[in-house]
Amino acid sequence: MNIVVIGLGSMGKRRIRLISEMYPEYKIVGVDGREDRRNDAASLFGISCCESISEIEEAIDCAFICTSPLSHSGIITDCLQRGWNVFTELNLVSHSYDQNIKLAKEKNRVLFLSSTFFYREETKYISSKISANKKWNYVYHIGQYLPDWHPWENYKEFFIGDKRSNGCREILAIELPWLTRAFGDVESLQVISDKMTDLNIGFDDNYMIQIVHKSGNKGALIVDVVSPAAVRKLEVYSENAYLSWNGTPDSISEFNKKTKKLENVLLQEAAEHKDGYSAFIVENAYKNEIKEFFDVVLHQKQPLYGFEQDKRILEIIDSIGA
Repeated sequence: MNIVVIGLGSMGKRRIRLISEMYPEYKIVGVDGREDRRNDAASLFGISCCESISEIEEAIDCAFICTSPLSHSGIITDCLQRGWNVFTELNLVSHSYDQNIKLAKEKNRVLFLSSTFFYREETKYISSKISANKKWNYVYHIGQYLPDWHPWENYKEFFIGDKRSNGCREILAIELPWLTRAFGDVESLQVISDKMTDLNIGFDDNYMIQIVHKSGNKGALIVDVVSPAAVRKLEVYSENAYLSWNGTPDSISEFNKKTKKLENVLLQEAAEHKDGYSAFIVENAYKNEIKEFFDVVLHQKQPLYGFEQDKRILEIIDSIGA
């Protein structure tokens, strides 16, 4: 199978590395407009790279779109028109969603959207504990100071510094899909937000959101690009039930009704980390969703998440004002 990875920044390189490890028999071609990124990817992975899609000589089966979110729409259309199956990172805007959904059906090609948290063992475990016969509350804080996201580059030159694809919006697009799957569709919400920092940005940098789910569950969701310590802290509770999670695979605790104590939960899958990334970044989830994509392409498996669901999530984020 021939794969093209479009966008050779940090995420594109991660996808290349993982695909190479998981499917060494697949041939990978890289595409990026920046010569330094092409040279770096060619040196690191021994792949051929070119400046644009039009230069590719191989017959491509699948494309991984790893460019900045606001560029995805046109690239997705181009890839589908060429008859390629498409894996795309988060889009953050729903421009051309309906058009590309229709085009994928017409071309009989897979249009797959990354939603990495569906593939994390921690979120799967927590979701499995949310029983439908009782009401649940949760308090969830996710935050990290914006310049620390990619300290090797200026945040104004990274898409998280753009109002249309800002860091708070990306956090919400990552978290809301699995939260709404676990706790139910959103019925109503209330939002408090403002700008706390001196960062040169044109958007609010922190949001406190009260969510009422149609299931009767309730949540307090705090999202920011302010916290100097990278934080992901979740508490979930109901009558005689309590779970907490601090964002890493070894940090889930659960209340044991018999012992009346909090006990650490040991997950079956050993966590993999890449040097230089936060402890919150777990390689397993990225591997799991890549495998899921190829299972959808090769074996017609039904994906966990898609453009139709994401369109609704982006509508919720728009209503939050992020």
